[in-house]
Amino acid sequence: MDLPSPPTADPQADLIGAEQHALLLAGDEQAWFQLIQEYEGRIYGYLYRLEGNSDNALDLTQEVFYRAWRSFGTFQPGQRFLPWLYAVARNTQIESHRRKQHAHFSLEQAQEDIGYEVPSETHSPARAAESSDAQDRVQRALMQLPEDYREAVVLRFMEDLPYEDIAQLQGVALGTAKSRVFRAKEQLAELLRDQVN
Repeated sequence: MDLPSPPTADPQADLIGAEQHALLLAGDEQAWFQLIQEYEGRIYGYLYRLEGNSDNALDLTQEVFYRAWRSFGTFQPGQRFLPWLYAVARNTQIESHRRKQHAHFSLEQAQEDIGYEVPSETHSPARAAESSDAQDRVQRALMQLPEDYREAVVLRFMEDLPYEDIAQLQGVALGTAKSRVFRAKEQLAELLRDQVN
């Protein structure tokens, strides 16, 4: 089953230049406020999909930015910020809540990327109940994937990261990252088909 690739983001959009780096390194409140405002939604979304719980995701998002502030000295000017921040988020999530919560894969993403039909919630209470059931099926299918595959799917199709960044975050070769995403898509599609039949 061929799935569409997500739109490619501007690879230069999250570069941090020397001037901004100096401000952030010095702890400039305004510079940090702007940075947090720009990236907190993406980090929260990533953590929510891994945790499946908004309270946990909010707590972890705060922890991620605290850790980013504390370890910003390891970040080099001219480096892309988002992959570095995702690495901080990933490590925070693993250290704080590994195995406590379940990842959440959105129904909309399943519909777009896997071809899984999601019932509309707008027509009737019966449809809303069907949609809730469908969401549970997608969640169960996602949780049957190996953890590395699940994370790879979330990073690629929900967080729109390029394969190079996924490989770096997971500490694997580029080909391995691509293979994980491909196998995860195939397994997820098969699991969803099996649950419907």
